[in-house]
Amino acid sequence: MSQTQVLARKWRPKDFSGLTGQDHVVRALINALEKKRLHHAYLFTGTRGVGKTTIARILAKALNCESGITAKPCGKCSACIEIDSGHFVDLVELDAASNTQVDNMRELLENALYAPTCARYKIYIIDEVHMLSKSAFNAMLKTLEEPPDHVKFVLATTDPQKIPITVLSRCLQFNLKQIPPTLIAAHLEYVLKQEKISYDEASLQLIAHAAQGSMRDALSMLDQAIIFGEGKVEKTEIHAMLGTIDQSYLYDLLEALIQKNGTQMLAVADSIEMRSLSFDTALQELAGLFHSLALAQIVPQTNSNNIPEHEKIYSLAKKFMPEDLQLFYQITLHGRADLGLAPDEYSGFTMTLMRMLAFTPECLIETATVSHIPASIIPKEKLPLSDKEPRKPDINAAHTSPPVLNVVTELSPDSRSNQPNEDWAVLVNQLKLNGMAKMLAQNCEMKNFSTDNIVLCLQAEHKHLLEKTYQDKIKNALCEHFGTPVRLTISVGSVTGMTPAELDTRERQTKQLQAVAAIETDPFVRELVDNFDAKLIISSIKPI
Repeated sequence: MSQTQVLARKWRPKDFSGLTGQDHVVRALINALEKKRLHHAYLFTGTRGVGKTTIARILAKALNCESGITAKPCGKCSACIEIDSGHFVDLVELDAASNTQVDNMRELLENALYAPTCARYKIYIIDEVHMLSKSAFNAMLKTLEEPPDHVKFVLATTDPQKIPITVLSRCLQFNLKQIPPTLIAAHLEYVLKQEKISYDEASLQLIAHAAQGSMRDALSMLDQAIIFGEGKVEKTEIHAMLGTIDQSYLYDLLEALIQKNGTQMLAVADSIEMRSLSFDTALQELAGLFHSLALAQIVPQTNSNNIPEHEKIYSLAKKFMPEDLQLFYQITLHGRADLGLAPDEYSGFTMTLMRMLAFTPECLIETATVSHIPASIIPKEKLPLSDKEPRKPDINAAHTSPPVLNVVTELSPDSRSNQPNEDWAVLVNQLKLNGMAKMLAQNCEMKNFSTDNIVLCLQAEHKHLLEKTYQDKIKNALCEHFGTPVRLTISVGSVTGMTPAELDTRERQTKQLQAVAAIETDPFVRELVDNFDAKLIISSIKPI
């Protein structure tokens, strides 16, 4: 029987010690049982699959165990065994969603007047109690006001707001919380070890997050994953089963966003569409990634080494301005909300990506907004840069929006050295590549180079790019560039130097620092800062 039983039933906790994530409820019930301070009606609230009816059954065993009222039911007596199997005569479970009428409630309450057949207490578990009709609630109220000593009511609901206040006030209420993903993943790991099924930790993290706080849902997904993976639980299979997005796609999107490369961003979107993955899920996980990046920036101590790919998150977090992350997070949320209004999901997704680019444009003339300066103090002509005192502001002028200071920053291009990988970076930019093929080339390091044989090494985190289609495009571009057949070999491994993508990022960061320094030392800007307490918004400064 245990071989065919689903995991959610097979691994249902049999006592309080087996419950996960509801310590606040367990502690209160254990104290009440040990001190014999029992209530006649209990109400458990919470979302689906968090343990409401499970706790109700454990409580029924604790009250009726033949060893006495105890917080640790033996699990071996006839009462415990029959309650676990669902055949205990003095335990009545009612699904209020199917029995909403007053007649059902009256019949139940009439039976409650009779003493238990063989137990200490007659237990009534009413699931989804909020579904009862108003008349049924009124019928229950009389019994809740003057309950027989041998009766205990255990009510469960996902929507306590629909329960009349007169009923709520007569129940001892416990609110069960959604179970954190870390606890769900740990429980799934325990189950798989007991079942002797192979797994990887990343797959358990995916299931735990997809369950959204429900242990029952997580165990059901685990059952499905075991079947889907033919007896193994692996990350790639979980992505396919759930239709979720491999994080590597999201990292590639962010790298392209950092580079302000719309072509590459659309190429990633095309790849997501080609694999029939959910754009809604992609936006949901993208918002989650922006949240992780913001935490890594502002409160890094909240991110532990247990978070998958935490090193990648910390590395990416350094490449964004904090205010940009906040903006991109909001754009992603709005994009997901508008997805149903878009012509199609692909259009809605790509429009969200383009909106991110639109809010970080690269222009020949960049603007740096100088805040805290009333518009009235900016004269029509250029402010004097001498030691003379600046013109006094017109105190009667209306304060309007802050002025904008137009700045052109001239930066000399960095000369590249003759290092092999920097030569590869130059060559990549000369090749006629775009989309995912260019992204593959940019994330490779050159290991060996000649005009007829090129050996590249791809960073392991981008191994999903290593598809034959993209390799062929690079090979064809090299053959066209050199005018001769080229043998191309790309392997996945550890990159020791700087890939073209990393070199571009470093170059942009250097230019950004130079641009900021140029504006901060500009005499006109210094005049404004020194005499009018102006402040530069550094994030608005962009190099040209």
